[in-house]
Amino acid sequence: MSLSYLYQFENYRSPFWAFAIHDGHHIDADLESYLHIAPEDRLREEDPYTAILAELPFNRFVCGTSRFQLDLNRNKDGAIYLTPEQSWGIQVWRTALPQHIKDQLYESYDMLYRKITQQIQNTIDRYGYFVVYDIHSYNALRDGPTVMIDKVNNPQINIGTANNHSKWQELTSALMDVLRTGKDGQVYDVRENVKFKGGFLSSYLNEQFGDKGCVFSIEFRKDFMNEWTGEVYPQKLQEYKQLLMQTTDTLESYFAYER
Repeated sequence: MSLSYLYQFENYRSPFWAFAIHDGHHIDADLESYLHIAPEDRLREEDPYTAILAELPFNRFVCGTSRFQLDLNRNKDGAIYLTPEQSWGIQVWRTALPQHIKDQLYESYDMLYRKITQQIQNTIDRYGYFVVYDIHSYNALRDGPTVMIDKVNNPQINIGTANNHSKWQELTSALMDVLRTGKDGQVYDVRENVKFKGGFLSSYLNEQFGDKGCVFSIEFRKDFMNEWTGEVYPQKLQEYKQLLMQTTDTLESYFAYER
């Protein structure tokens, strides 16, 4: 038995990256007999449509496998949700996973982190710097589909930057300013480190390369979909994608001169 993990790197001539590591819903067939969580419950905690948001003129890394098989935004010990405490109180597996399966999953984790590391190193070697948009989405209606959103504690867009070197604060401010206003003049609630501060992937890349670039962990409130049914709202999804698109000039202007 060899467990599959679906992912894709797309390389363009750019120092910038868009990651969608929680977009996937696929579970390897050899794991299905162990799985307890229902597909609709998985979908609610995954980040569907973030691969579409990541369709930017950047390099891309998109995962097609569910975070419930392997979560790349956790450290290795936490990358498999072995207890409900690791997964919003949800029991993921019917029984304890056999050691040989866990070993295969951890091998996939190590392989993927080697590939990510090499891709970012290649970008630095070519351009001297990098930026990663680590794109996610989050639930704001956990208590039920008809509950009013607590907008004080749930910004439309949360930018996680806690792991970044302080040298990137000027770029952070410029990026957030651009995200706050759409091309039609609509104003968006964009705040820093309110809901999320950046996960393990951000921490890892900053530890390895933080003097050469930074990771913006961009969490969109799931306004572009019904988080309980999975229905997507295409117009809102395109609004958010357009916001990301219009930040491209900000990145290019910032790095126009060697920093």
